[in-house]
Amino acid sequence: MTELTLTLSPLSAEAFIPFGDVIELSENNKVIDINYGLTKRHHDLANVDVGDNDGKAIISLFHSNPITLPFEVKIMERHPLGSQAFLPLQDQKQGNAYVIIVAPAGEFEQANLQAFLAQPNQGVNYHKGTWHHYCLVLNQTTTFAVIDRGGEGNNCDEVEINDGVTIRVIES
Repeated sequence: MTELTLTLSPLSAEAFIPFGDVIELSENNKVIDINYGLTKRHHDLANVDVGDNDGKAIISLFHSNPITLPFEVKIMERHPLGSQAFLPLQDQKQGNAYVIIVAPAGEFEQANLQAFLAQPNQGVNYHKGTWHHYCLVLNQTTTFAVIDRGGEGNNCDEVEINDGVTIRVIES
């Protein structure tokens, strides 16, 4: 049996560029004062790409139960017709870290898997076709607002990890 271990790296916009966008409050964002100075708009943080095959943007809520580490990866998925954004809804102080496992778009190669640890104040937008694992939250149940594609066509491909290969996610 082959074992591949993925160590969690901190999630950052720079490290996540090949897979999508990090959605967070940051001094690097374009910030616009609106609502007569009462609100700071952190503008254009992600490209919602859902137009293929007459798709439309939809918003859903995902309520995810926690896992424990180490975690064994058994399946990955991708959305070939649109991007998919996850935004945790909990307050940062009461929020919950979560695990992101990704591989580049194209032919799935388990050797290209990477794992990130996202903080409660960080959301992600997976680029169209990026391989990713479903929601993996730590410590407590977490609710995400999810913005993705609705419409005709198959927009979810899954791949099972080959028999004889164990992929474990661990903290650094």
